[in-house]
Amino acid sequence: MFDGLKNLANMANMARQAGDLQGKMAEMKERISRMEVEGNGGGDAVLVRMSGDFQVRAVVIHQWLIEAKNQALIQQLTQDAFNSAMLKARDLAAAEMAKLAEELKIPGMQDAFNRLGLG
Repeated sequence: MFDGLKNLANMANMARQAGDLQGKMAEMKERISRMEVEGNGGGDAVLVRMSGDFQVRAVVIHQWLIEAKNQALIQQLTQDAFNSAMLKARDLAAAEMAKLAEELKIPGMQDAFNRLGLG
């Protein structure tokens, strides 16, 4: 009988912890969406500003590059800037997830992030 009550209490505690985790994940997601990173291509030739949740906020192409009328170069430097911004956004999100995992003391979570290339 007491084992049944103990199991019920454990289940209630686990449900509460799951709710806490959902709330903290939502907070983290919101925080990441407000953060911004910048990626560059060709130094200052192309700049891409992106949120931590991969939403492009701005693309700036320097006037000298436009005037050069070199389509292949514009495309390559724009691609480089996007890739740079995406890597930075991924690293930013991974760092925030690692902070949350540490705060929640979730065993093995950091190892999982590392295996996914997010740590």
